[in-house]
Amino acid sequence: MSKQDKREEIVRAALELIAEHGFHGAPMAMIAARAGVGAGTIYRYFENKDVMIAELFRELEERSNQLLQKGYSIDKPIRERFIHLCTALIRYFIENPLNYRFIEQFFNSPYGVAYRRDKLLGTKEGCNVFKELFEDGISRQVMKDLPLVILFDLAFGPILAVARDHILGFITLEDMLISRTIEACWDGIQRQHIITE
Repeated sequence: MSKQDKREEIVRAALELIAEHGFHGAPMAMIAARAGVGAGTIYRYFENKDVMIAELFRELEERSNQLLQKGYSIDKPIRERFIHLCTALIRYFIENPLNYRFIEQFFNSPYGVAYRRDKLLGTKEGCNVFKELFEDGISRQVMKDLPLVILFDLAFGPILAVARDHILGFITLEDMLISRTIEACWDGIQRQHIITE
């Protein structure tokens, strides 16, 4: 097995075990065993568990940001941009359930709380396409003038919940239902006196 293959097996094992048991229930030795590598091998790729978790999240975020940006243009109307981003996000989650479950664990942990605070307060570098969209929507008076954290919750709380329900088998998100769900999220954040931009 090549170095890259070993690393990919470790990453896959970590995603699976964290999805199944959470961060605390997935010790490095268990991850190494699931990956089929020696316990010491895992430390050649990741200094410790905290580093591994941060690096896995960074890789997943980078991958999802590339998908979100595909076909995205800041020259399009706010509503169209919102629908594009939400559609890409929900499709990414339902097509990558392990990634979704890891990201969900991450954001419900101390790792994610600190990261989210930095993102929302603007101290974190990198792709911030949602924050930029919301700031643009507020400044153009297309979106409700609410704190960013509330806009994020109104827009993405339902997206995350329906993605989870799809992954758990409670609903099946076909194209029409995805579209209607995103429209409902848009209805929650748009200013009522403006129908579209």
